[in-house]
Amino acid sequence: MSGPDDVAAADLTFRVVRALAERGLTLATAESLTGGGLTAELTRVPGASAVVVGGAIVYATELKNTLLGVDADLLARQGPVHPEVACQLAAGARTRLAVDGRAADIGVSTTGVAGPDPQGGRAVGTVYVGVASADGVRAVELSLSGDRQAIRAQTVAQAVRELAVELGIAGS
Repeated sequence: MSGPDDVAAADLTFRVVRALAERGLTLATAESLTGGGLTAELTRVPGASAVVVGGAIVYATELKNTLLGVDADLLARQGPVHPEVACQLAAGARTRLAVDGRAADIGVSTTGVAGPDPQGGRAVGTVYVGVASADGVRAVELSLSGDRQAIRAQTVAQAVRELAVELGIAGS
C-alpha cells in the first residue's frame, strides 16, 4: 500500500525528469546497493529516454574501478562505502557513459550497506549518494534504518531529492 510519501517521491521524480528535459540536460547513474533501482525509478517516467543516457550497476567492488574509474587504492584503503567513492562513481558515470563523445551533464551514484550484515566495518544503513555536474562533485552521507528493502528504497528517494537539489527545484 502506498502512502503520501510515495506520492511525493513519485511527483519529485517526474519533476526531476521534466526539469532535465526542459533544460536539455542528460543524466547517468552508477549504482551499487540500489542495484538498478534508481535507474528504474527515473526511467519509469514517460520521456525519460530523452535525458537518462544509461546506468552502470557496479555491485562488485572491482567493477567500481574497472568500469567507472574509482581509484583502486581508495577502494583498497577505504572499501566501497565511502564518500569519495560515491563522488568518483558519480563522476565516472558522467564521463564513462558519454554518448557521441558528450559526457552526461549530471552523474548520480549510490553506495552503502543495505544489510542484513555490516560490510567492511560500516554499519547497516550507512549510505552515500554522490552527485557530479559541471558545478562540482559532492557526496551526501545517510544513516538509514529499516530492513534491506527499506534502506534501498530510502536511498533511491534520497538520490532523487539530491537531483532536485542539484537542479534547484527541491523546494518547488
